[in-house]
Amino acid sequence: MEDMQTFLGLDYPTLWYLVVGALFSGYVILDGFDFGAGAWHLFFKKEESRRIALNAIGPVWDGNEVWLVIGGGALFAGFPVLYASLFSAMYIPFMLFLLFIIFRAVSIEFRSKETMKWWRKSWDIAYSTSSIVLSILLGIVLGNVLQGIAIGDNFEYQGGALFEFLNPYALMVGITTLALFMVHGAIYLLLKTEGRLFVKLIFLLKKGMIFFMVSFGITTLYTLIYIPHLSDTFSQNPVMFGVPLLAFLSIANIPRLAKKKKYKEAFLFSSVTMSFLLIIVAIELYPVLLLSTIDPAYNIDIYNAAASEKSLSIMLTIAAIGTPLVIGYTIFVYRTFRGKVKLDETSY
Repeated sequence: MEDMQTFLGLDYPTLWYLVVGALFSGYVILDGFDFGAGAWHLFFKKEESRRIALNAIGPVWDGNEVWLVIGGGALFAGFPVLYASLFSAMYIPFMLFLLFIIFRAVSIEFRSKETMKWWRKSWDIAYSTSSIVLSILLGIVLGNVLQGIAIGDNFEYQGGALFEFLNPYALMVGITTLALFMVHGAIYLLLKTEGRLFVKLIFLLKKGMIFFMVSFGITTLYTLIYIPHLSDTFSQNPVMFGVPLLAFLSIANIPRLAKKKKYKEAFLFSSVTMSFLLIIVAIELYPVLLLSTIDPAYNIDIYNAAASEKSLSIMLTIAAIGTPLVIGYTIFVYRTFRGKVKLDETSY
């Protein structure tokens, strides 16, 4: 690993910053589409349509969540100070996230255990509501990280208000995250469905893209006006503007490809869009991990939050071995279950 560090010209905290970012990017792309599919669930009125939509994510949703576990573990192992401070500050949203992700899993598994209409409808509501809330909560946490948190001496959270995390900017980022996931999910469902449901999803995708464009535009404008520190890196390094430009081009390419019914390419670009947006976040913050709204001296960065160099070196070796295995397994699962959904006696 010393040779890799020398070759890349990066220190261990920076390398681990990239590893954690890549893991969370993988999670957002993979779990993002099944959260998005769940958010659309109640728009499907027919029982068969709901079953098809559910079985579209059925073989992969639990595997997608593996990336969250790995990302959380990597964050804890590489930046324990950040892990402690962030989870203290965002305790309520993280506990709500845990609650709803359990409830969502139960909804998927229990829905088809009984045939009663009220039973299935209740779990449909639980499943769709959980998917929507989970998407928003992810955005709320990101929004708070972007604008900063009341971190004080010894990197301890100094905020006091119970629902301080529900500030306007965090809610805007949450709504934008939901909108992006809904676009991503609709495209995925188009790849897995046919017939009437396919036709309906074309209509829903158009509505979802409008929802995303509006929410993304409002959030971006608010960020530029009221949270100027997020554009400092780009202002000081004009060459960096290439990344936001690529992100905007990627966003614009999604409706263009969808209009041409090139849904595989559209799904690829919705995934690329998520990656670019997270890369923008990483560039905006680096080397800071968590901004303090009390005093910049209390900022948590990749150096004061990192584990020892020896620990990071060992974990990078483990990551270099384990990550390709996870990627390989993920590719294998998606290849195995590729194609349109066909309902049978084993389906949800």
